[in-house]
Amino acid sequence: MPLVDHFVDSAEAALGQELLDDGFVIRDVVDLEALHELRHHVAVTVAKYLDCAVPENVGDFLDNIHNLVTVEKLNHLRLGVYQTLNQHPWFRPTFFRLGRPYLETLVGNELAMQNRVNLSIQMPRDHSSLLDIHSDIFGGESPYEVVQWLPLVDVQGTKSMYILPRRQSIEVSQDLNKCEKSGMAGLFDVLKDQLVWLNVPYGKVLIFSPACLHGNTINEEATSRWSFNCRFVSLLGPTFSPEKSLGAYYLPITVKPATRIGINYRQPDGFHE
Repeated sequence: MPLVDHFVDSAEAALGQELLDDGFVIRDVVDLEALHELRHHVAVTVAKYLDCAVPENVGDFLDNIHNLVTVEKLNHLRLGVYQTLNQHPWFRPTFFRLGRPYLETLVGNELAMQNRVNLSIQMPRDHSSLLDIHSDIFGGESPYEVVQWLPLVDVQGTKSMYILPRRQSIEVSQDLNKCEKSGMAGLFDVLKDQLVWLNVPYGKVLIFSPACLHGNTINEEATSRWSFNCRFVSLLGPTFSPEKSLGAYYLPITVKPATRIGINYRQPDGFHE
């Protein structure tokens, strides 16, 4: 076996550099059959709430949910599906599995995961599901975390989300006086030519740094967006808000035996170095 002079292989290094440069990566999910099964379960849950049959083409069903649900009833449906899915013991492990090798390369192999996986539904021309341009760090999230964002349908253009690449986000975040008068909505107008609209087909997963400015606009496409998102952080990484702390907002998911030993170790009484 040849000797090596590096700690990270070339594929891992390239993935990491992509996150450092752009603030996001898009890759194939690692278990497409698991994604198909997850999407089918979503469709079954939606059909129960709508009291209708589960169609054979669940992608088309979700894409065109706006033909079955009004904007006024959309949030009730979203919350019902969100609560039902998060009660299943398989939901968070399955969601994690879909991007696990990328998360372990980008964040670490000892991880804590947000205690709930969020669900977003954005129907065409719906004004009620908008997120102005923002950085999650402004709201107390950890700059050490990443978000795994998983669409259940093809998303592109205004049906997707946008992100300001990392280097530009750093520059803007250090000079927020630009939005003092016009607010974050005005900042969008200033930056709109630099924003990247993410094309994430079904079967791929997006992982991004929430330190980057991002958001969405009115969905001007013909179909609806369904996407899950959840945050991951290194188990022993710092958090910056009591409300977003380990054990409450984050739950450990991949704790190694040596870490368990170390966490539970207590110095003997009277021991001095």
